[in-house]
Amino acid sequence: MSHDVRRELREALKLVAVALKNSGVPFALAGSYALWVRGGPEPEHDVDFMVAESDVPHVMAHLAEDGLQVVQPPEDWLFKIFVGDAMVDVLFRSSGVPTDRAWFDDVDEIAVASVRMPVLSATTLMSDKLRALDEHYCDFGAVLPGARAVREQVDWDLVAQRTQSNPYAGAFLWLLSHLDVVPERVSPA
Repeated sequence: MSHDVRRELREALKLVAVALKNSGVPFALAGSYALWVRGGPEPEHDVDFMVAESDVPHVMAHLAEDGLQVVQPPEDWLFKIFVGDAMVDVLFRSSGVPTDRAWFDDVDEIAVASVRMPVLSATTLMSDKLRALDEHYCDFGAVLPGARAVREQVDWDLVAQRTQSNPYAGAFLWLLSHLDVVPERVSPA
C-alpha cells in the first residue's frame, strides 16, 4: 500500500472520530485499525468504527450535518463514510448481533494519530475477528498476524468462551495454542 493511501486512511480516521465524539454517543474504533493501534499490522483497506444500533439514525444525521458523505449500502449491519478515496465503515452489528451501548463498556481511551478516542479491547477485537470466521471466509493467515501482535493483551479464555459455538474459531484457537501464540490451556469449550 502506498504512503498516500495510508495517510488518507489516517486522516479519514481522525476526521470521523472527531465527528463521532461531537455526536455525543458512545463509539469505538474497531477492526484492523484498532488492532493496529494495539500493535498489529498496518491496515490496508478501510477504517472501522462501532456504534450502538439504536444510535444509528442520530449518528448518520450528525455526520451528514458535519458535511461527511454518508452512504447506506445494501448490507444491513453498517453504513459507510467516504472521505476522498478513503472509506470508513460504521458498524452496528457484529457477526449478526446488534450492538448496544454496553458494547463500549470495555474500551480504552487511546491517542490515535493525535486524536484521543475509545478503542475496543484486544479481547473484544479478537472475539469479533474469530466469530466472523465461517466457511466463506476462513483465512487464518489474515487473522494470525494480529493475534500474534496483541496476544499479551487478550483474555484468551474469554475469547474461547465467546466463540465456543464457532468451529472455525475453535480451529484457530487450536492452531494458536500449537504455534505457542496462546497458552496451551486455551481451547474451545
